[in-house]
Amino acid sequence: MKIKVKKLHEKAVVPKYAKPGDACFDLIAVDSKQVIAAGINPVNKEMIRMPVYSEYDTGLAFEIPEGHVGLIFPRSSVSNTTGFLANSVGVIDSGYRGSVKLRFREPFIGKKYEVGDKIGQMMIVPIPKVELEEADELSETERGKGGFGSTGA
Repeated sequence: MKIKVKKLHEKAVVPKYAKPGDACFDLIAVDSKQVIAAGINPVNKEMIRMPVYSEYDTGLAFEIPEGHVGLIFPRSSVSNTTGFLANSVGVIDSGYRGSVKLRFREPFIGKKYEVGDKIGQMMIVPIPKVELEEADELSETERGKGGFGSTGA
């Protein structure tokens, strides 16, 4: 499968797989900015500052074919930083043509990614078209309705 990639920034790096058999290709930051969200405390109605985010731009847009999705995951190197991907897994839909950006929640201390660092990884996967059908009953399973922690520690 071929995916068109457009550089939107002069320093953008067209991704490639690092090793044969890799599931994802790495994304490299070409720009970064700090994002501070603000909101109203519902208890006392005072303005509060929400967590600080670091947003990294890859400077790349992808033409993901219909019926596929780009999934953005943190790299294992995120364990060497103190932030984490704010939306856990990013979803790049086939209709999106804007720059792919990753936003990390940042704690007050610790190493952050820098421009030029590999900041995440992307996997292109097919998505099935499903038809949801409302039902009064569902089939029985061994797990049943067991939720959080029900399958063991």
